[in-house]
Amino acid sequence: MNVSSRITMESARRAQIDRWILLTGQIVGKTVLHLLVVAGAFFFMLPFAWMVSTSLKQGAYVFRMPPVWIPPRFIWSNYIIPWTMENFSIFYRNTAIICTCCVVGTMCSSTLVAYAFARLRFPGRGIVFLTVLASLMLPGQVTLIPTYVLFSRLHWVDTWFPLIVPTSLGSSFHIFLLRQYFMTISRELDDAAKIDGCSLLGIFFRIILPLSRPVLGVVGIFELMYWWNEFFTPLIYLNRPERMTISIGLRFFQDRDQGHLEWTMAMTVVSVIPMIIVFFVAQRRFIQGIVISGIKG
Repeated sequence: MNVSSRITMESARRAQIDRWILLTGQIVGKTVLHLLVVAGAFFFMLPFAWMVSTSLKQGAYVFRMPPVWIPPRFIWSNYIIPWTMENFSIFYRNTAIICTCCVVGTMCSSTLVAYAFARLRFPGRGIVFLTVLASLMLPGQVTLIPTYVLFSRLHWVDTWFPLIVPTSLGSSFHIFLLRQYFMTISRELDDAAKIDGCSLLGIFFRIILPLSRPVLGVVGIFELMYWWNEFFTPLIYLNRPERMTISIGLRFFQDRDQGHLEWTMAMTVVSVIPMIIVFFVAQRRFIQGIVISGIKG
């Protein structure tokens, strides 16, 4: 065997070894990555698993140490008794009505305002848009007292109007998100529509909205999740139990029945179920919303 053949065989052997090393590294890397993801998911699921476990326990097993993760017998009445005793169906109904009104209101108003910022040219547009963005930096606690005084003089306290009306006039974050997305749509479509005699509103309804379904779905999901879990605003403005939302109802129930933590956990599980369903049904939209809100523009 001559020298060139030996060099060729040695090069082939080294290339094969390099491929095996690269393949082994990829397998090890993916394995470690999946193990980290599984471990992270496990730790994040622990509170929810404990909540579900506690909701199915007898009272004697709730505070037992060491903790009992799987009770010897599932107590399904923990879901039935508080649901019928405290009329949680009313809290659900109230929350569903408020969420529906807020989602529809903010989508109707924010899309129009965002369309004006993205497509129309008028004096002071930049200053007005910067003012809208500046409102994002203003904490809600700063405007809490004057807003409460305003709604009190309008006799809106203990009604749903303080929750629905401000949202129906537009959301700064959603206006910014929609405006950034609208600006990615080609203006040539607008020009072609104008040549065909389409008005500004016609362009908005016939071109912009059909092409903006992804971002509209994102806005709807964000608004729905926000108002379903919102606690502070309903706490300030709602007083009577028949007008409370599910978040305030849970707190109201917890204060009244402090000796039955399993009932509180059961109603908490029931309140979380709609958001879990929304997440799994609209998971792609939800992840897309994170991408849009973080990268687009």
